[in-house]
Amino acid sequence: MSRHRADRRGLWLWAAMWAALAVAGCDAFGPESPLPPGAQPLDLSTGQLSADYQAWWSKTEACAGIQGRFAEVQWFVVPGVETFPTDMGEKVGLWTRGRSGVRIVIAGLYVDNELVVSHEILHDLLGREGHPDEYFKNRCHLTWDTFGAPRTGNLASR
Repeated sequence: MSRHRADRRGLWLWAAMWAALAVAGCDAFGPESPLPPGAQPLDLSTGQLSADYQAWWSKTEACAGIQGRFAEVQWFVVPGVETFPTDMGEKVGLWTRGRSGVRIVIAGLYVDNELVVSHEILHDLLGREGHPDEYFKNRCHLTWDTFGAPRTGNLASR
């Protein structure tokens, strides 16, 4: 096969791949998850809650060893509830990524709870669901059973 024909075939495959991604692109980050009933945007532009969330974000970045973008998260609260319904059962916090970006939803009674908020922050930093022990238990202690456990090494200041 000539070099010219091979180059054209490679270009065609590249174009086909991008076209397929463009067609599927509307779901590239998955379908948009509906917000729980009663969820409202959480304003973190000013105030003590904003300062707390930014501090918890920094602490979670430090323990995970991963940098993220606090400003890109859309925060929501379901006021006055301990849990809210999801497709996966009742939750106190939820991280999702869809077409409109990253959303973190917190149950109103946990809106100022460092464990719950930091747990969802860690999902965002990892960019995934699930709870890898390395991060949630060992590095960051962000499970009900491990939160507040003594830190060792570089994590002692967390």
